[in-house]
Amino acid sequence: MEINELEMKALTIRKSVLELIYQAKTGHTGSDLSCTDILVALYYRIMNVDAKDPQKQDRDQYIQSKGHAAEVLWAVLADKGFLPKEELATFSHFGSRLIGHPNNKVAGVEMNTGSLGHGLPVAVGIALAGKLDHRTYQTYTLLGDGELAEGSVWEGAMAAANYQLDNLTAIIDRNGLQITGASEDVMAVEPLDEKWRAFGWDVHIVDGNDMAALVAALEKPHQPNQPKLIIAKTIKGKGYSAAENQAQWHHKVPTAEELAQAIAELDQQMEVLTHGKK
Repeated sequence: MEINELEMKALTIRKSVLELIYQAKTGHTGSDLSCTDILVALYYRIMNVDAKDPQKQDRDQYIQSKGHAAEVLWAVLADKGFLPKEELATFSHFGSRLIGHPNNKVAGVEMNTGSLGHGLPVAVGIALAGKLDHRTYQTYTLLGDGELAEGSVWEGAMAAANYQLDNLTAIIDRNGLQITGASEDVMAVEPLDEKWRAFGWDVHIVDGNDMAALVAALEKPHQPNQPKLIIAKTIKGKGYSAAENQAQWHHKVPTAEELAQAIAELDQQMEVLTHGKK
């Protein structure tokens, strides 16, 4: 997909996510909306994955370490054909495969996640296995910035550089907020880029809600023998003005009125993309 198509797709996915959460009366609205552009860039432009052959040998591997943003993953996987779109209506229902965190009973999900801090170490293992087996796949993982308080993240960071995993890309959704408030107030991690460079990573800082910037960073070739980190500076709740940069929207479900307003705003953004009107 071209950049403008990706931008339109991201708006469509945001609408699906909001409707999904409203119908289920549960979900991580702000967290989903901040990383929607990242998942759209990966699934519709960057990654070699195929819903018709989800277990193909050299498919790229994606681990959503930020597992609580499951609703956007379900919306993307359904749109890509990994599961029927009709199944989205069962999200969070008793007996459904579509639970509040990634579940590998669903095609396209490589690992169950949700307990924060585990995705990067597993992605390191997957990337290392690819190296040892002389495979061509790339490995990607998405972390939340609040997740960086977990020590296992830094063990994984150290191991990735030690094993020279230039087939691994980690992305941090740096929206600056977590369930209890500002991430830097809960556990300060700045200067974040310097920390990761000190661990031996090739670090790129981008606007994580700018599709062109995201795609450019993702498509930039790896430095030899170095894992790549993208610090994606995003807006929590991106796309719905009342939710943007609001910690209370981490796990807030929109009311009918809020849903209608959010959909109207996203429709307006689609109109601007289509016709250039403001």
